[in-house]
Amino acid sequence: MTKRILIVVTNVGHYDDPSHQTGLWLSELTHAWHVFEEHGYEQTIVSPTGGPSPLEPRSLKFPNYDKTAKAWRADPARMALLENTARPDQINSADFDAIYFTGGHGVMYDFPDSEGLQRTTREIFERGGIVSSVCHGYCGLLNTKLSDGSYLINGRKMTGFAWREEVLARVDKLVPYNVEEDTKRRGAHYKKAKLPFVSYAVVDGNLVTGQNPASATETAKKVVAALGRL
Repeated sequence: MTKRILIVVTNVGHYDDPSHQTGLWLSELTHAWHVFEEHGYEQTIVSPTGGPSPLEPRSLKFPNYDKTAKAWRADPARMALLENTARPDQINSADFDAIYFTGGHGVMYDFPDSEGLQRTTREIFERGGIVSSVCHGYCGLLNTKLSDGSYLINGRKMTGFAWREEVLARVDKLVPYNVEEDTKRRGAHYKKAKLPFVSYAVVDGNLVTGQNPASATETAKKVVAALGRL
């Protein structure tokens, strides 16, 4: 049976200071999409409020703007997918084998407190499906609780965009919180690569997380492997 993946993107296009734009980091979508597509998976894009997902301007510049990202932007049908994303209340979690949270700094604002995304994530996870994220996508896991009231990430190994990487990217003064520290406060065993901005992914049962934009392909491949074990 064909596997089905729910891809989560942001609706937020700027930081607290509207003059600083952000949004979806495009390659974190396109790299994973390519891996999943190669395996014949069906993919659906959802966002916290539905509708358009703005693109992070820095993800559209060298060296982040690679072949897959350029091909996506050149394809009107693909771009339409980001203009017309579904809302969580339009999604039946039972239809999906995995959920994959993309990043970009916009997700820091609308992923953590989306009750619809939390419900969908919890249901997929407790059914034994795969919950995954890359880079800032782990903001979508911060406040998700299981049916017993515990945080989904409590006691689990995971990764995501490191505070050191925020500093090196010169956005540490713009971001609304330190998500690395927040995951630790929720009991997660946060891991990161020795060097910033290199591919690094962590698997803990049916939780699969990647650290940064360079990790999207590796994360997606580990999702595929995890699905193969189900």
